[in-house]
Amino acid sequence: MQERIKVLIIDDEKNLREVLQAELSAGEFIVSVAESGDKALPLLEKNEYDVLVLDLTMPGLGGIEVLKQMKAADIPAEIIILTANATVSTAVEAMKLGAYDYLRKPVDLDEFEAVIKKAHEAKKLKSECVLLKTHLKRQTEEQQLIGESPVMRDLMATVKKVARTDYAVLIAGESGVGKELIANALHRESDRADGPFVPLNCGAIPESMIESELFGYEKGAFTGAFARKLGLLELASNGTLFLDEIGDMSQPMQVKLLRVIETARFFRLGGTRELNVNVRIISATNKDLKAELARGSFRSDLYYRIAGVTVQVPPLRERKEDIPRIVEHCKSRTQAFKHKQFSDESMDVLRGYSWPGNVRELRNVVQRALLSGPCRAGGGRLEDIERAHILRVLAKTGGHREKAADALGIHPRTLRRKLADYGEGQ
Repeated sequence: MQERIKVLIIDDEKNLREVLQAELSAGEFIVSVAESGDKALPLLEKNEYDVLVLDLTMPGLGGIEVLKQMKAADIPAEIIILTANATVSTAVEAMKLGAYDYLRKPVDLDEFEAVIKKAHEAKKLKSECVLLKTHLKRQTEEQQLIGESPVMRDLMATVKKVARTDYAVLIAGESGVGKELIANALHRESDRADGPFVPLNCGAIPESMIESELFGYEKGAFTGAFARKLGLLELASNGTLFLDEIGDMSQPMQVKLLRVIETARFFRLGGTRELNVNVRIISATNKDLKAELARGSFRSDLYYRIAGVTVQVPPLRERKEDIPRIVEHCKSRTQAFKHKQFSDESMDVLRGYSWPGNVRELRNVVQRALLSGPCRAGGGRLEDIERAHILRVLAKTGGHREKAADALGIHPRTLRRKLADYGEGQ
């Protein structure tokens, strides 16, 4: 998607303002102008710009003072100084205050456009660095869909077809089936593939944190907000925001999300400047949202906004022919396990199990099997590995069964039944 760069030109020379606005607006820029620093500050409070072009010597509030106020307010824009009369010392001061570059008048228009584009790239890189630091926890194993079964071929064909649209997509399926993999595939195959993919698990973080994660906040918005934080909506700009387990989102947050979807605008917490956002929403749930609608726990207006297209991901028990390929993929991720083989009997055991935790549970069990030694014949080996794995996860969660079930990718009732079978009590 072609992204237009938002530029604010602050200069007291009317002719220069008008010429630069006309020339830049004819290209890939959205240009606003202000005749002084005093006139610019209200614009900066209400709007978000990618690049500011700032004259240092103006009547009233000069460029250096504008820079100082912007730095104090932590306004996220790259600044290009444009002046005819500045000294070396003022240029150095401007750069110390965060200016990206410094150009003298009269400026060559081609050079000017090139510097603006570079400044914009620098701003994007800063946002991407924040995004990478926040989301490097995504594992490389969650980057591809594995399977050649008929249901998976149909699913992949649907993903390719839907990806090229900009429709909101709701991915439905049981826990552990790989809903985030589908979301990743939709993003990679879309026109937004060069933009960021930003996931948020609505069921994994406290309700009180979801709002600040999504919208970000300004310095001083609440106790502990010591600096501005960009929200995931901003970080996902021109890309995809993936809302996993959206069925766990509270009704108040559903209302706020609906407004963003309808208006493409939002405020940071504690902010007074309304921000635009260009983002595709992909959601996922393991709940029956239509049943949630009937119960009144999920808003119908939000449901129809996020479910422009619904993609149903099949459970592993409906595509057991894919199990050998998934096992091979698990092995290939570690050099030491590449030549390790599962016997036919062991593979039969894997295919014979119902896998309530789906691919996530299979992956965990295979990893334990690979670490435990040769995968010889007989079903007891797998059952022993599964039992040890479940008890190990339960111990890591301090005996908390809800957390253990979530980590295993199985329903708490399934965990209780298995523990009863192991003689671990109720």
